[in-house]
Amino acid sequence: QVQLVESGGGLVQPGGSLRLSCVASGVTFDNYAIGWFRQPPGRVREGVSCINMKDGTTNTADSLKDRFIISKDNTKNTVYLQMNRMTPEDTAVYHCAADYDGRCQGYDTWGQGTKVTVSS
Repeated sequence: QVQLVESGGGLVQPGGSLRLSCVASGVTFDNYAIGWFRQPPGRVREGVSCINMKDGTTNTADSLKDRFIISKDNTKNTVYLQMNRMTPEDTAVYHCAADYDGRCQGYDTWGQGTKVTVSS
């Protein structure tokens, strides 16, 4: 059974940076993808970025490409989301999710989320 655990959330000042981690356990296949999503307070969930764990293909929301970077460490079954030049609009609960088909489309397993607050 695949489980995902996010970490790295917290309070950061505007203009600061934060790195989130998503650790996957129970994975028995190599061609899967991990996506990051976020849900701001009172708003719907939105996709942030996704990475294929086998070939490293990434896909990041256009509005975030210049500030957010997704990366992976297959030896640790971990995906990172580096967030730079953060603004209060980045405040949200961030979730990672696994797509067993590796296509960054349909997600099968979700983590519990980590809260990020951008405030001075």
